Amino acid sequence: MITTGPRSSGLIWLRRYLQGLGLVAVIAVAPSATAQVVSPLAPVTTESGHVAGQTLKSGVKAWLGIPYAAPPVQDLRWRPPQPIFWEGVWNADRLGPECIQVLRPHDINHYFGEEPTSENCLYMNIWSPGAAEADSKLPVIVFLYGGGGTIGSSGMDSYKGEELAKRGAVFVNFNYRVGLMGFMAHPELTAEQGGHSGNYAYLDQNAALKWIKSNIAKFGGDSGRVVIMGQSAGARSVTEQIFSPLSKGLFSGAVMSSGCTWNIATDSLAEGEKTGLKAQELLGAKNLAAMRNIPADKILAIQSESQVGTKREGVRANGVIDGYFTPKSQKEILAAGEMSDVPIVAHYNRDETNSPFSGVRNLEDYNELAERIYGGKAKAFLKLYPAASDDDVAVQATQIALDSRLAKNARDCAALQVEHNKSPAYVSMFSRRHSFAPGVDYTDIDEKTIGAYHTADIPFWFGTLETFNKFRQGRAWTDTDRALSEKMMASLISFAKTGDPKTSDINWKPWSTSNDAALTLDAAIGTTPSNPAGIDFIAANPLPQAAPGVAPGRVPGTGPRD
Repeated sequence: MITTGPRSSGLIWLRRYLQGLGLVAVIAVAPSATAQVVSPLAPVTTESGHVAGQTLKSGVKAWLGIPYAAPPVQDLRWRPPQPIFWEGVWNADRLGPECIQVLRPHDINHYFGEEPTSENCLYMNIWSPGAAEADSKLPVIVFLYGGGGTIGSSGMDSYKGEELAKRGAVFVNFNYRVGLMGFMAHPELTAEQGGHSGNYAYLDQNAALKWIKSNIAKFGGDSGRVVIMGQSAGARSVTEQIFSPLSKGLFSGAVMSSGCTWNIATDSLAEGEKTGLKAQELLGAKNLAAMRNIPADKILAIQSESQVGTKREGVRANGVIDGYFTPKSQKEILAAGEMSDVPIVAHYNRDETNSPFSGVRNLEDYNELAERIYGGKAKAFLKLYPAASDDDVAVQATQIALDSRLAKNARDCAALQVEHNKSPAYVSMFSRRHSFAPGVDYTDIDEKTIGAYHTADIPFWFGTLETFNKFRQGRAWTDTDRALSEKMMASLISFAKTGDPKTSDINWKPWSTSNDAALTLDAAIGTTPSNPAGIDFIAANPLPQAAPGVAPGRVPGTGPRD
């Protein structure tokens, strides 16, 4: 438990409040990139202390940079998050720093500006409709970012909640620890923390959800209608919250975009501790105390990175079965029916993954590769994925990639939900190609061939399409794009409000063995039937990572990891 002073004193806040009322002269200042405040808001009283926010030009209320736990620094490095309390008024008028991580190149598709990075990073952002009051009981959407477990930030422009708040929801996101800071287990930590260590990222998320449960009503939200949504590594985080007994009752629904995996192996605590010892060796530290004194950038330098422009071999810490947050394997928790029983959405993008067939462009090479991979089983494979022309090859290559990973995983999640829980499951696929502006050139994608890539759906769910034009014209959005985004936002809000994503524009039916299909989100919204025979064949006869005799590489049409 940490007690600290507010970011700005009550007198300073009072002056700003009076300025907003026109009772104190305002000194004119040059506008900045973040100068969108039109008036401050009276403080909200939370369990941590008083928080002052602001009204944005759109009329949306925003509280940016609320601490939900104590800074995990010095002796709190590699400890579960601790409560925080403050005196006076915390002026939540700016985003907090992202959790310590490597920074990203500036010429990639998903660069929205530099953010400060720090170990002092456990901050939350809340957007609420302008008319919201403490008793409004509005649906709440909480977003957990992706980033492969080593990068990510709630401060990315594409993750902001202003547009959803305009449409009637309370939107929350927050930072949580990543990389070695967020996941490292170690024998000394296990001894120090009562027999468990690691999973600090997931514990941060749990602490934030508890804070939301206790306080969100003060911001207009309904603590009983909280949907958690994550993308990529964030989707894995949502899964971990669903399976953890510590998070039961903290949310009423869950959306997993680009990664619903409900029956995969998790490292044991002993395996995680070996990773921690390896990190200690590479850092040249004699013990845990010495590791806590090492500058954070030295720790970043030894960890594995898989992001665009920062790829590096090193130490990688993952979530572990710690006997505390994660008491046992997913398979055991499923069998015991011990996960949270809430409605789920298992979502994926059409073109975000690849297979050895993804680089094939003509019928002859397609048939030859099938023979090379499957030999005597090639006829059975080609019967499931038939191609009579080069155009057919492109269609089947996409389907093979989906059936080997993301479509299979989403379908598996839905089937496990139906088998083990009473709440419904919904499956969807985003297939809309972004409308790239003429002449735009990113280093991490091929704008001419890329399809519905990894993370392509998120700006449509959140209405943040224009963030891609922040520094240059990256997109030339059409009315069709904007209409699709409106429909997706409405569906997400409906899911948060009722547990059902169906709207007047989207007739979304729950998944079942008789409705084995994915809702298809594109200019025309429809359904795409699953291919169970193909999925089962590939599961029984796994594809190699790359085509035999072909080195793996960047395949046109695949998106960046995020």
